[in-house]
Amino acid sequence: MLPTRTPTGPPRSGRRRRLLAAVSLATALLAPAAPAGAALSPTAPAPPQSAAAGGGAAAPAATADGFASVHALGQNGTTGGVGGPTVTATNTADFLEYIDTVGPLIIQVTGRIAITSKQGVRPNKTIIGVGNAEITGGGLDFYRSYNVIVRNITFTDAEDDAINIGRDSHHIWIDHNRFRGAVDGSVDVVRGADYVTVSWNHFDHSDKSMLIGHSDGSASTDVGRLKVSIHHNFFDNSRQRHPRVRFGEPVHVYNNYFLGNVLYGVASTENAGVLVEGNYFRDVPHPMYSASGYADSGPGRAVQRHNVYVNSGAPETNGTVAEPRNYYPYTLDPAADVPALVIAGAGTGRI
Repeated sequence: MLPTRTPTGPPRSGRRRRLLAAVSLATALLAPAAPAGAALSPTAPAPPQSAAAGGGAAAPAATADGFASVHALGQNGTTGGVGGPTVTATNTADFLEYIDTVGPLIIQVTGRIAITSKQGVRPNKTIIGVGNAEITGGGLDFYRSYNVIVRNITFTDAEDDAINIGRDSHHIWIDHNRFRGAVDGSVDVVRGADYVTVSWNHFDHSDKSMLIGHSDGSASTDVGRLKVSIHHNFFDNSRQRHPRVRFGEPVHVYNNYFLGNVLYGVASTENAGVLVEGNYFRDVPHPMYSASGYADSGPGRAVQRHNVYVNSGAPETNGTVAEPRNYYPYTLDPAADVPALVIAGAGTGRI
């Protein structure tokens, strides 16, 4: 693995006082409102169910939905930098200072920001692109971080992962971005991370799109965690890991457009529980692996419902999966409508 700058110490001093004084009225315009799932109480869950059929989201959400919206782990949904100053990063030095700042912050990114390795992001941040914002060469790293939103940014040519949601991080919303050319994962969720939503992104000819659970030996940190919602993404001739899952349950993969994925669509392994519903698969020879495992990983559980398969192989299903609706409400778009919806709405410049 390449070196990672992890934000564990005090923030850089540089422009700290000016930064904290920079409260702007733009905060109210850019910051998300109360999360869609804030009213859900972790002490009064719906009766347990197992996935087997049914559901209905239409337009892209203005606030976090899916698992990122759930009230859990002391966090009432995902609101990012709401309540903090709004700043604008136009160069690498400012960008690195802002993501390393303690406290809520709304970071507007403009132009092309070149970074190296994976750069740590502290809690309570909204990182949002303005215009044709691009982060190139490196990626973002979440280490025991939480309540972070990343939207409307093109990530190119990361030398490792473009986004790594790692050690015990939670309530992260990755929305309306474009990923191309990462050497490793575009968006990985690993090492006990939880309550993550990945929505309306364009995975543009990527190789390893999304890994959930980093190794077969990580059961002690990952079982009971790695709850991820993946919806309305365009997996555009990307090769594999849409996602590849170990241990996580439920991982909810819905209303995505899978196009020309050469190796496979979704792989559930190591007893993970994945619900795959309302997706559109075109030219995908292996839409789903589960009962047979994948590579060196043992079998997982996967339920499929309401998907469309065009010039694609048969999905491999296995067992039952915890029902995502026990955690949050959602609306399922008809699978036949998904290609048009996703092509029109996924990626940058659509929020």
